[in-house]
Amino acid sequence: MKQIFEILQNNARTTPEQIATMTGIPVSKITEAIKQAEKNHAILKYKTVINWSKLGEEQVWALVEVKITPQRDVGFDKIAKRVYEFPQARSVYLVSGTYDLAVLVAGKTMQEVAMFVSDKLAPIEGVQSTVTHFLLKKYKEDGDIIEGGEEVKRLPVSP
Repeated sequence: MKQIFEILQNNARTTPEQIATMTGIPVSKITEAIKQAEKNHAILKYKTVINWSKLGEEQVWALVEVKITPQRDVGFDKIAKRVYEFPQARSVYLVSGTYDLAVLVAGKTMQEVAMFVSDKLAPIEGVQSTVTHFLLKKYKEDGDIIEGGEEVKRLPVSP
């Protein structure tokens, strides 16, 4: 059954009939496995990866390192919940190392992202410090090559 979910992860538009052809598993079993996975939240959502810059829609992304003080009985979870409830926080991870949370933030401008960090994220009780790294170029996202897959055409260098 793992095959079904690997196929869907690579292409959410793959139909049960196509999966059956690829795996040899009966369509009815595939359909039931998908319904069950949706019901128990093993499948969280179906997603399309879009290269927004190709559509003329620029977005600014930043990786924000957040150092926090864990709270009694809930550890990092309560603060992480406050962070992930903001729509600007696109992904939030508890990480090992010199900081505790890695937060992927999106906005329309660098100033919008900076204001989110300074006005919303940094003032949260328990947040000790933040370090913001603006993403300059995306090469690969969710396993899909965004930039760099095209052949580079350069003029020959002549002496």
